[in-house]
Order: sequence, then C-alpha cells, then structure tokens
Amino acid sequence: MGQLSLFNMEEYYRFPTELLEYTEHFLTENEASVLETLLMNTAPWKQRTQQMYDKMVLTPRLTAWYGNVDKTYQLAGTRFEVNPWLPELLDLKQRIEKSTGYEFNSVLLNLYRDRNDSVAWHRDRESELGNRPVIASVSLGQVRNFDFRNVDNHSNKYSLPLQHGSLLIMKGDLQVNWEHRIAKSALPMKPRINLTFRLVRELL
Repeated sequence: MGQLSLFNMEEYYRFPTELLEYTEHFLTENEASVLETLLMNTAPWKQRTQQMYDKMVLTPRLTAWYGNVDKTYQLAGTRFEVNPWLPELLDLKQRIEKSTGYEFNSVLLNLYRDRNDSVAWHRDRESELGNRPVIASVSLGQVRNFDFRNVDNHSNKYSLPLQHGSLLIMKGDLQVNWEHRIAKSALPMKPRINLTFRLVRELL
C-alpha cells in the first residue's frame, strides 16, 4: 500500500503509513448511504457536556456508543454503558477487522449536523486505549476536512478530506506526536456521521 497524500494549500506531504492508512472507497456508495440513513434514523443520539476551563459546555456534535451489552467500559476515568450492537455495525466491525487485522470491541458514533458542529484539537491518549491505540474511522455523508498538526510545531499542519464510505486507520505513535480535529466550516454543510471503532478496556 502506498503512502497517504495529504494536501495543505499548495503543499504536498506524504504521511507515513505506519501512522495512517486511508482507503477512499472502503464501502460502496450504496452501502455507505444505506448505513448513513439507518444510523441517522435509529441511533440514540445525545448531546453531552464537557468541562471547558471553569464551566461545563455542550459538545458541538451528537454522539452514541455501541458495544457488548454485558460489558462496562471505561474511558478517561468515566464508566459508560453501551447500546447493543446493531447487526449492520457488527458486520462492519468484523469487515474492518478482517481487512486490517486489528481488533475492536466498541464504536463511538459522532453526528456533525451542520457547519457549526466540530471537534477541537485533541489526541486520543486515554489510558484505557493503551499506549499506541489503533482507531478505525469510517465516514458517512458530507465530506469534511480532517486536520492534523504536530504537537511541537503547530505550523506543521495538514488536511485530508474524508470521503463518503472511506476508512481511515490511525495507529502507531500518531496520538503521541499529532493532534487532530474537525473544524467548523464557513461553507454550508450537510450532516456527516463518523464511526470510530476502538479497543477499550472492559470492566467486570
């Protein structure tokens, strides 16, 4: 598999495949559209709160968790219950596992409703994900730019438009040296659903 090409203005950068792998058409157009419609209409979407400096604020997106219902998961020190696997999500998980060789036990869904929804710069470094977590990200719907920047040099920044039905694998030391985000947009945006498959520590 060749190296991933990321574009930032006129710059061209080849991102190492030991950190990122991108498959533009992992799902067919029809497969992606059917799954998008299903999740849009059936997922138990919730808008959560998070600490922002000295106050609690609503996250600018909706989320839903799926996994094994007989397990309790912990992330960032917080225990959470998951919704039982939908057959379509379980099939997708197994398809990704077969294609990549990685294992996952849960999936976090994010719904970006319009151009005002976003996720700020961050790294997925929770201890429950392990030292070098592998996250498989499937995008459905509106194409949004997935931005990366080096934690030590913020001018070292790149952007990848995530296509409908695409699969992005984040792995290796990516979460150590790079931050990522989905920024708000000045342009009108239709809804986008992002599925992030993870291997999260299970609690008894």
